[in-house]
Amino acid sequence: MKLLKDVEPETTVLVKEITGGADVKEHLEELGVTEGVELEIIATEPVHVHSGPISLAVADQEVIIARGWADKIYMEHKGEVIPLLMLEGGDKGTVKAIEGGKDFEGFLSECGITKGSELAFLRHVPDRTLVFSVEETEIKMGEGQASKVFVVRDGKSIQINYLEDGEKATMDKIVGGTHLTEKFDQIGLKEGSEITLLRKETPAPTPKRGSYVLAKVGAQSVTIGHGLAEKVLVE
Repeated sequence: MKLLKDVEPETTVLVKEITGGADVKEHLEELGVTEGVELEIIATEPVHVHSGPISLAVADQEVIIARGWADKIYMEHKGEVIPLLMLEGGDKGTVKAIEGGKDFEGFLSECGITKGSELAFLRHVPDRTLVFSVEETEIKMGEGQASKVFVVRDGKSIQINYLEDGEKATMDKIVGGTHLTEKFDQIGLKEGSEITLLRKETPAPTPKRGSYVLAKVGAQSVTIGHGLAEKVLVE
């Protein structure tokens, strides 16, 4: 047996085993991929050459999400189910499935993204480093990590990415679970803290990441992300 991600194009294989728990099996089942199903592999290609966060329109609001989060969202677009990262600027679709479990779905819901949500892919966000000041301590984080931090500005909760240089705001919430909250707490970044965006720095280019498997299940074409393709054993 071999992993689905390692199968060469123009090959027909039989799914023998799916690892990774109930959430993974449930998501693959929504794509029509179950144990005993025959798959015809069409292609294995990069999801997108861009490696930074992306900006989405969700219910008339702009939201930035890290690439790692976007990689777990699957959209129904023009009759096909594809990874969110395969969309281009201006493309629209409906969230069909979310890989990552109930906690992850909960994090996304705080950004307004749930199964059935209509999303529009706005643009790729430059993968910059944001430099902040919190209680006279300088803190750096990437756009993706910053997208999980919400602050209050003019009485409205926004992602910290939207602050302007020199602008101050008050910490509102951190979306991303206990581990991330504890990590930020250790550096003084917690609810109620005053934070100032000092500047945005552009780092060196990052390497290309991510790939997907395009396959046929019967007459239906499906797109399986790299993370899921690692959990499917075939022969």
